[in-house]
Formats: sequence, structure tokens, C-alpha cells
Amino acid sequence: MKGQQEKEKDKKLTLGVEEEEPRTEQSVSPDCGDIQEVTSEGGPAHARREGTVTQEEGRKYLHLSVKQKSQRERAASVGREVDRRVQRSKPKGLLLCSNQDNVKETKTEDPRGPGPFYFFGGTNGAEIVCSYCENRGWRRIYNKHRDDFRLKWCETKSPANYSNFREGKHLVYQIPNNMVLTTKIGLLSSLREFERVRSRVKHGQAHRRLKMEEFIPATLRMDAKDEREVFFSQFAHQEGGKSAESCMWICKPTGLNQGRGIFLLKNQQDVAEFRQKLQNLEDSRADRRTHPRHTQAYVVQRYIQKPLLLNDRKFDVRSYLLIACTDPYMVFFRHGYVRLTCDAYDPRSKNLSAHLTNQYMQKKNPLYSRLKEDTVWSMESFNAYVNDRFQVAKGLPRDWVLGAFAERMRLIMTQCFLAVKAKLDCRPGFFDLIGCDFMVDQDFKVWLLEMNCNPALHTNCEVLKEVIPRTVVETLDLTLELFNKCRLRQEILPLASQQDFVLLYNGASERACRFRSQSSEFNQKTFNRNHRAESRSCKVLTEGKRRTVKSPDNPLHEDSAAEILRLPQRTTSGAECLMAVRSKTTTPRGRQKQSNSNPAENSLKAADDGKQPKY
Repeated sequence: MKGQQEKEKDKKLTLGVEEEEPRTEQSVSPDCGDIQEVTSEGGPAHARREGTVTQEEGRKYLHLSVKQKSQRERAASVGREVDRRVQRSKPKGLLLCSNQDNVKETKTEDPRGPGPFYFFGGTNGAEIVCSYCENRGWRRIYNKHRDDFRLKWCETKSPANYSNFREGKHLVYQIPNNMVLTTKIGLLSSLREFERVRSRVKHGQAHRRLKMEEFIPATLRMDAKDEREVFFSQFAHQEGGKSAESCMWICKPTGLNQGRGIFLLKNQQDVAEFRQKLQNLEDSRADRRTHPRHTQAYVVQRYIQKPLLLNDRKFDVRSYLLIACTDPYMVFFRHGYVRLTCDAYDPRSKNLSAHLTNQYMQKKNPLYSRLKEDTVWSMESFNAYVNDRFQVAKGLPRDWVLGAFAERMRLIMTQCFLAVKAKLDCRPGFFDLIGCDFMVDQDFKVWLLEMNCNPALHTNCEVLKEVIPRTVVETLDLTLELFNKCRLRQEILPLASQQDFVLLYNGASERACRFRSQSSEFNQKTFNRNHRAESRSCKVLTEGKRRTVKSPDNPLHEDSAAEILRLPQRTTSGAECLMAVRSKTTTPRGRQKQSNSNPAENSLKAADDGKQPKY
């Protein structure tokens, strides 16, 4: 009985009638919607997968020998593996639509032709960037491995983004190694190294640099053992006799943004738990039995105890640093907007949305939908608020926000850029837009919190609808103008597309100054070398004439030799020295050829030709 059931089951499988699924549209992989090719290979197993086996074909395969069946099944398995590999190797952006007869594409292939083309990867700022490119007549491609694009704008970095990059031909958003500026540990290390080097060089007043403690809160790396132990001992010492708020620290993972992974360290219990967490990470790295994996590094930063508040709410300021060109460097600053919390500030609050001001954290607040428009201010509104509330009380100059505050942000950004200037991958075609977050305390001291690559370009409130599109459009305008001028070797300045961005660093003028300095130095060295050669030549001529006075075959008279000794000490050139000698001597015509072979004259000729005389 059992054998009969197995035979019936095998028959049904062969005919393709068991567990028949409804023919619906095939699901799409979350990370690639590639087309799965249907081939005629693979025997009944492949046919069952597609649901296209007829009854006659089923009878045919039913009478196959066991050996033939196993060969067919192995072939089907190989066919499925080939299909999977083909699916993974195909470009993303293509969707599937299955029906009873065949498989059809719902998206056409990438456009071909002369272009120009652009590639956009991700969702951050997609509408703005794509609209900008389409308005210029560019066509979008979806295969990031193509090399015939004009612009490639990717939300996240990957080796594929730069594999086909050609200098001077392509524009690519995000400098490959910008982590030396846009990660917390990268920026901290770069500034520390810059400060060490700067301390050994004396600068004039025009080249004044800030000290790190003037614009960055005390920060320690938790991946460095010595700094980690300093923090734990320092925290224990500070907590004794002080309030919890005065010794609070904030811990941040170095490679994340949008406030993810951030937590506060308020007391010894928090610190003990954090210490145990770090110890567990160390143990997992030391344990060779576990698979090696990248562990998230942390920094701890002293919490700014008394921040300036706007309507009793904490805030920070997002501004922009644009590296529009890397060869030569052209760096710009632009005002952004103010980000506020939904709730009133309370340093004892355990809710992170009361301490972190970014939109990602504020969206978690239940009041966000009602207060959304009030969580983002324009810089003009911020300036008016400070003029109203603090100008007289704090003795601030009029329009402090748009004046002194903006100048301080520009100075800090410039120093951060100079700290990484020699480290960035500067090839023609790379550009970067970096979001810089600043905070102001009650004493109106400006602090840099961090710098972020690929800043948020969402426009979910009125202020962002005004700021973000203008920032992105001018970024692309400036980048394209500089790119074309550099390719055509035209003058960089003035820039027709410059509007809201302020130039911070002009590498073109620095390059021109360096070229002029090198040219001047080269000309001076050339002049000195020629002058020394002429002096040596004149000296050789004088000594040669002195020796010829006592020679029996001397073609010169003794009084002529005496005149040579009375030549002026200043000799401007070898030619003048020779003319002076000839004017006081009489050489017989028969001996003219012999006189011309004088070694002193050969030396003069060599000097005039720019060659060193041979002795």
C-alpha cells in the first residue's frame, strides 16, 4: 500500500499537478529587482518550477529510467544555480511581472546613445537632483557600473561608485575618503594632528588658528585604551561633590548619524554599564573562536551644560561646507537652518529627544506632527529672536547671528578643512556637500558638534522647502561651472553661479601664488648661476693675460698687460670684459686665429651660451 502511494505521488510530481500555486506576480527582492531568465534546460524539475508541463510531456518523463531522471534533476539543479547567479549579476532597477505565458519586464533598459547621462543611487534628495538633471536634458541610468555618465550622485559609498571613475570626465558626489572629516574619530584625529604640526610652526597674525578646546567640547576615544582609562578615572573624580548635570557626558558611535546609537552617561551606574559593554567587545575581539567582525567604535564628549535656549527649547544650527572642486581646492560655506526640540529643555530628562535636536529624533516625539513647523527655524528668524531677546541683555552687536556667529562658523570650518586638506583624495571630478552642526551656549560661545557626509535633504516643512532645494541646486551649479572651467583651463573667478555660498578657500589663487613664487625663485637661481659663471670667466681671462706677459710668444705688448691689471673691479658680463681687453690690445692679423683659440675666450663663449666652461 505504501509503495503504491509513493508511486502515485511520484506520478503527480512528474505531471506537475501537486501543490500548484496561483499564478501571481512574482515578488521582487528587496535589494534588486532583476529579471529571472527562463530557459529550456533543466528537464521536468525546471518545467515544474515554471508550471508549463503538459500531460503528454508528463507521460514522456514518467517512462524515463531512474538514471535518466537523476541526470535531469542534476541538470535542473545546475540550471537553478545559474539562474540565481545571473539574477545577482544583473543591474538593479528592473522589476518582474509573471503571467501564464511568459515573463515580461515592467521597466525598459537603460537609455543608450550620446547622452549626457546621470546616475542617482538612494532616496536622499532624489527629487531635487533628478529634477535638476532632467531640466538640463540629461537622462537617468540605473546601472552604476556604466562609465558613460556625466554625474553620479550616490547616497552611500561603495567601491562600485568609483570603479569606473575617469578624472576630468566624470563628476562624482562624495570624496571617497571623506571619513577623515565626516566621522567623529576621523575629525578628532585630524584636528589633533593638525594642532601638533601647527604648534611647531610660527604663524603671523594673518594666519591665526584656533585651539581645539576653543571650539570642540572635550572628547576622548574609547577605542584607545589610555584615553578610555583617563575618562573612567576622570568621571569618578568629577562626580564626587558635583551635581549629576555638571558631570554629564554623551557617548556617540563614530560612524553613525541621525542620533542613532547615542546615549548619555549621567552617573556611576551608567558608566559601569558602559565599561562592561566595552569589555565585552574587547573579549569578543580577542576570542579567536568567534568570527571577526567590525565593532562600532565610540567617542565620549563632555555634555554642554548650559546651552542657549530658544523659547525654553534646546537647538543646534545646521550649516553647509561645500568642497566644489578638489583640483584646485574650492571650498564654500552656506547658512542652513535651526533645529529645535519639541519639548522644553530638561537636563535630567531620560528622553533622548529632549537632548538631540535632529529631525530623526524629533519625529519619535508624539507632539511632532503638531509642532513640526516650529521645530525648524530659518536663520533670519533666529537672528531676529537674538536681536529681540539678547542684544541688549548680553551686549551683543546688532545681527550677531548673521555677522559674528557666521564668521565664527566659517573660521571653524576653514580650520577643519585645513586639517584634512592633505589627506583628501583630490582628483578632478570629486565634490562633497557636508552638513556641519553647531551649538551655542549661554555665554554665546560657538561649539562644533560634528560634520556629516550626505546630509539630510528632506523637505518636510516650509523652511526646509526654502533652504534645501536652493542649497542643492547651487551646489550642482558651482560644481559644474568649476568643472568646466578647469577642463577648459579658463579663469576660475568670478563664478557666475555663486549666490548664497561664501568662498572660504581659493586653491586656484594659492596655486597661482605658488607658481609665481617658484618662477621667481627659479629666475633668481638662474641669474645667480649665470653671474657666477661670468665672474669665473672674467677671472680666467685676467689670469690668462697675466701669464701671457712673460711668454716669449706673447702677442700682446707689456703696456697692454698693464692696462688689463687696471680694469675696473665691477664686471657686469664676460662680453664687456672681453671688449675691454680687445680695446687695449693690438693683435697682428697673422696671429688672429691663434688669439681666438685662447682658453679665456672659449670660457667667455661658453658662458654666453649658458654652458659651464671646460678647463
